[in-house]
Amino acid sequence: MTHRRAVVLMIVVTLLWSTAGVVTRHLEAARSFEITFWRSAFNALALVLALGWMRGPALLGQLRRAPRLVWVSGLCWAVMFTAFMVALTMTKVANVLVTMALGPLLTALFSRLFLHHALPARTWIAIVVASAGIAWMFGHEFGAGGGLLGVLVALGVPLAAAVNWCVLQHVGHGEDESGDMPLAVLIGALISAGLALPLAWPLQASPHDLGLLAGLGVFQLAVPCLLVVRLSRVLAGPELALLGQLEVVLGVLWAWLGAGEDPSSAALLGGAMVLAALAGNEWLAWRAETRPRAPGRAAVSPASSSSNPQSTSRSEA
Repeated sequence: MTHRRAVVLMIVVTLLWSTAGVVTRHLEAARSFEITFWRSAFNALALVLALGWMRGPALLGQLRRAPRLVWVSGLCWAVMFTAFMVALTMTKVANVLVTMALGPLLTALFSRLFLHHALPARTWIAIVVASAGIAWMFGHEFGAGGGLLGVLVALGVPLAAAVNWCVLQHVGHGEDESGDMPLAVLIGALISAGLALPLAWPLQASPHDLGLLAGLGVFQLAVPCLLVVRLSRVLAGPELALLGQLEVVLGVLWAWLGAGEDPSSAALLGGAMVLAALAGNEWLAWRAETRPRAPGRAAVSPASSSSNPQSTSRSEA
């Protein structure tokens, strides 16, 4: 898979991810932990069917023998699945999304600290600009509507995501051959559903709610999360996190158009800064890819560059 195709698919992933906020605003009876339970349960069911069809009876044994890194990633997915939906029921969609947008900065820092990956200057600049836009949005939204507890719950998402992107990058670029990372998504869904069920009882979701939550479980979680595991073999962790910030802009837009949660002028300005940072980073990456090489200089293939963590981060971030 080329870098450009991976970027396009990651944008599709963010489009699917961004639908959660607006869909939850149209639920009739399901609330808080029940929303989390049903979404994670439908996610787990879809993953069991998909992975079971591809792997057959061996799936259960693979789950039992899953190595440590798979379980670490699974726990990260569980935190992300659970904290995100609970936070959405406690504060505005914009508050949750702008808090999640701390992810690129945390991912870049974790990649540098724990994986010793160098990042190009353009990616650091893009992260700073995007973070400034998020800070602008956050300051306005938080000052206007409160929701401190919901914001604190939402903080669990970028923290878990930063750890997860680092694990996915470590495994996806061949630095550890033991990871079967699609299993991690299934483990995360099962843990999230199991933890939420006792807190969700008694269940009150209507058939209308179950239909919406089933759609979220399959198309907002299972499909894009499996896809992002594949993309982690091509894109560096900080770039995955940076591209994921489109979810912030799209999520606020859908909540505005589909649920009447009007974004403020500060949210619009902050979102424009995020988009500018993303577009600038990808444009500079595209120029670097297409720039003619000096005569006699050998081209480096993606496969060979991935064996070196630092060259991978510089060429792909």
